[in-house]
Amino acid sequence: MEVADGFPAVVPVRDSKAPHGPVLCFEGASWAAFIGELKAEHHRL
Repeated sequence: MEVADGFPAVVPVRDSKAPHGPVLCFEGASWAAFIGELKAEHHRL
């Protein structure tokens, strides 16, 4: 997974094994909440 910098309104994410494939874009607040949950270890895999 690759996350791009430099986009003020969104966080683009793509599969690093398929660099020419689709990109998902998340709002900054949504991405921050997602990362916060991962860091807090409230997830199950």
